[in-house]
Amino acid sequence: MINQVTLVGRLTRDPELRRTPDGLAVTTVILAVSRQFRNQHGEIEADFVQCTLWKKYAENTAQYCRKGSVVGVTGRLQTRHYDNKEGKRVYVTEVVAESIRFLSGKPNNYTPVEPPPAVVMKEELPFA
Repeated sequence: MINQVTLVGRLTRDPELRRTPDGLAVTTVILAVSRQFRNQHGEIEADFVQCTLWKKYAENTAQYCRKGSVVGVTGRLQTRHYDNKEGKRVYVTEVVAESIRFLSGKPNNYTPVEPPPAVVMKEELPFA
């Protein structure tokens, strides 16, 4: 059986990094994925897909992505359920990410660290 999903979309909010009781990093993001056709009013609609990222994928996404970032996610569909506060069973279908690619470049608050200037000594160059 095959259970593989590939999506490209924009994050609908800033990712928030959380930790499980065992210390594993996890974040859940919602991707807005545009449909490939227009509706009866000529508008392009979007689907909103919940994606869960674990470990380094969660840490890197929380560090480098912001609301509006374009990402590509490959993963698997997973359905789970839980009982809410009213005791009603709630079903959730989500993508569990197995890889993520950052497609929109560096975020606005990204500040690269400048490497130290290279030191070149003339006496070490054989052709100088």
